[in-house]
Amino acid sequence: MTTPAIEATDSDFARPDRATIERLAKLPAANIGDAMDRLGVADSAIQAVWPGAKLAGPAFTVWTRPGDNKGIHQALQQARPGDVIVVAGGGDESRALLGELIGERAINLGLAGFALDGAARDAEALGEIGMPVFARATSPAGPYKDGPFRLGTAVAFGGVPVLPGDVIVGDSDGVVVIPREQAAAVAEAAEAVFADETNRRQAIVTARN
Repeated sequence: MTTPAIEATDSDFARPDRATIERLAKLPAANIGDAMDRLGVADSAIQAVWPGAKLAGPAFTVWTRPGDNKGIHQALQQARPGDVIVVAGGGDESRALLGELIGERAINLGLAGFALDGAARDAEALGEIGMPVFARATSPAGPYKDGPFRLGTAVAFGGVPVLPGDVIVGDSDGVVVIPREQAAAVAEAAEAVFADETNRRQAIVTARN
């Protein structure tokens, strides 16, 4: 017996306030990870598909069959501006879950970007249009579009649990996941880590000179 795909979800889940997300967006992912006792850091294989990409926003979660992007198309209809579509794709690297065309649609919708535990393609084009995508791999092979999938549920992303509304931050070091209810406290702690590291770095530079 085949379980039907869930074609809709309630996108009205709680999200952190924009000011908190903006504070986290200014911080290095490494400092955020340190502020969370090195927890919440996704598998290091999940990286930006183009140099300089940065990502910050509340998670809109997709759980999909490996190599299949039907759920991502549905998520595009329900995610809100500023959301990060987080895809639990089983770590499959054989087929890209999205590329330039989905990236263009996401820009039109005002989405913050994508975090994929799977593959992407059109990396150079995604960079040219400025759509942040973090993925486990790149592959020219296109996806299936059959399902099944689930939207708005708890997912495992790169070894880290993600709930809708958790904050996703990505930079050149990788991706971290901040639980929604802890976002403000983590922002404050990570700012303190950043300030401490800045002061110590300056002391090292001063001593060298």
